[in-house]
Amino acid sequence: MAEQPAHPFALDKDRLLQAYRTMRTIREFEERLHVDFSRGDIPGFVHLYAGEEAAGTGIMMHLGDGDRIASTHRGHGHCIAKGVDPVAMMKEIYGRKGGSCEGKGGSMHIADLSRGMMGANGILGAGAPLVCGAALAAKYRAKARGGPSDVAISFVGDGASNQGTFLESLNLAAVWNLPAIFVVENNGYAESTSRDYGVAVDSYVDRAAGFGLPGVTVDGTDFFAVHEAAGEIIDRARKGGGPALLECKMVRFHGHFEGDAQTYRAPGENEYNREHHDCLKKFAAAVTGAGVIAADELLAIDHAVLALIEDAVVQAKAAPLPTLADLTTDVYVKY
Repeated sequence: MAEQPAHPFALDKDRLLQAYRTMRTIREFEERLHVDFSRGDIPGFVHLYAGEEAAGTGIMMHLGDGDRIASTHRGHGHCIAKGVDPVAMMKEIYGRKGGSCEGKGGSMHIADLSRGMMGANGILGAGAPLVCGAALAAKYRAKARGGPSDVAISFVGDGASNQGTFLESLNLAAVWNLPAIFVVENNGYAESTSRDYGVAVDSYVDRAAGFGLPGVTVDGTDFFAVHEAAGEIIDRARKGGGPALLECKMVRFHGHFEGDAQTYRAPGENEYNREHHDCLKKFAAAVTGAGVIAADELLAIDHAVLALIEDAVVQAKAAPLPTLADLTTDVYVKY
């Protein structure tokens, strides 16, 4: 049998298929929430990650359950990429028992500690100090057992990058040489304020330099660029090299929150982004163009993911609501 020609990707075919499946699952999960929220089916508030899938997926493919992440209010994509069950997530967002937080956290506080997902957070920049704590614990565990360390990763958006909690966490991680990574998901807007208007530096890497941290900026719509850059700084952190900052420049396809009129966007901006900055289209074009994966293989994943999301919604709507007796459960840690 003739040898298969080498392809230009660091991942083998199975891992490439896994990456596409993860990104497609995030996309369809979010697009379904967009529809169901507009129908009034979902309680509370949701912020969607559609358009940003390459960043969460490219980073999380380097992580295991022992690694910790702290998310933002836009946390569904991080959850899925970290391995949280989409069915349990859907139940959680619908506020039902059987959800990943038994229906008591909802979209902005969704978590799964068994997967190292410490939670989404409605407070801007709140995850960065939590990650310093998780990274400190990981550092001491690694010292006790010997060998490489688990890592902790904080995700923030443009708005949170201006918060004192975020900046103080950069300093603390640098002083303590923590295995922590700070990811800025730069989608161009802090809620409705343009990044260019609300941020004084041209690149978030400039802020990292102010605390003595290395930093790198990548095209966050390019899965391969994110995966490569994240792999280098995560490996460095595991080996004791300390913290780093990763800026992913990307786009979000929906408003800051569902119901956002998006009057701050230029006419046609959303349409342009979907046409020219869709990370799934870029990924599909790259792998099919290189002859590594056939288009019908990607299409099969698309169909399977749509069936998964439909089943998740059906199960969520059928699941019971929490009862009054559930209100005081899982409030305090039991030792």
